[in-house]
This record gives sequence, C-alpha cells and structure tokens, in this order.
Amino acid sequence: MMGLLIVLALVLALAFWVAATYNRLVRNRNLVREGWSGIDVQLKRRANLIPNLVETVKGYAGHEREVLEQVTALRGQAGQADGVGERGRAEGLLGAALGRLFAVAESYPDLKANANFAQLQTSLEEVEEQIQLARRYYNGAVRNLNILVESFPSNLVARNTGFTLAEFFELADEAERRVPQISFGGKAAP
Repeated sequence: MMGLLIVLALVLALAFWVAATYNRLVRNRNLVREGWSGIDVQLKRRANLIPNLVETVKGYAGHEREVLEQVTALRGQAGQADGVGERGRAEGLLGAALGRLFAVAESYPDLKANANFAQLQTSLEEVEEQIQLARRYYNGAVRNLNILVESFPSNLVARNTGFTLAEFFELADEAERRVPQISFGGKAAP
C-alpha cells in the first residue's frame, strides 16, 4: 500500500512538472509572438513613410531615378518576405537603400531645407529607434524560448509537444546593425 502511494505521488509530481514546463513554453512562445508583432508594426510604419519620402526626393532629385526605384522595389520585397530570416535580410537591404537615398539628398540643399522632408526624416529616425527596441525585445524573448526548448529536462516536454527553436531577427551586415545616422545640418555621423 505504501509503495502504491509513493508511485502515485511520483506520477502526480511528474504530471505537475510536465504541466508547469508546458505552460512556461507556451508563455515564452507567446512572448516571441508579441515581440514579432512589435517589430512588424514598426516595419509597417517605416514602409508607410517611404512613398512620401520618395515623392519628396523625386521632386528635387528626379534624375536620381535608380536610387528611388531601388528603395521602392526593396520596400515591396520587404513587405512580401516570409519568415523572420528572410524579412531581416530584406529589411537590411531596405535600410541600406534608405541610407543611400539620404546620401543623395545631401547633394540638394533645397531638399534638406524642405519642411516636409525634415519631418519625414525625423519620423524615420524615430521609427528606426523603435525598430531597434522592438528587435531587442523580440530577440530576448527568442533567447528565453530557445533556452527552454534546448535545455534538459524542459527539452523533453518541448520535443514531445511540438515546440521548436525560434529564429532571431538579425541583419546580415554588421554595418546594417547600427541605427542609420542621418544628418542634414552638416556631415553625417558614422
């Protein structure tokens, strides 16, 4: 009788542990989803600024057609990208193209003085900061989930309940990892 009670207590303890571990995995998966949602919102905000930015620059620097077309095309590609890795690569290319667009704008004093352009530049800088913050939150949530998925003994529950590693949101090029420094009052910061 005593042996049966001990076995029953162990089974119950194991069941509670499995349930608690499963709930931790679910919580962390939802934090990853929340983090990605924050990134997605900021990327959409940036994408919505781009057409106005391109039109403003086009009015002053219409002959810089290649740069303008590249920004527009990369905006479309970023919007169509599937998965975190592909989206990170596409957004990195878009960020680099925006940097080239702002470099072109440096050559046009009238454009730099345009109030609409200055407002768009400020808005873009704010969005870039928010993207960086959202990326940090997301990557932290991914790290926590991945630790649970890979660590023993929680990996036993993760493997048997369909939890997999989440992908970090990274930019491929080290230079693209920095927030773009945009300056229209003089020299651009590195």
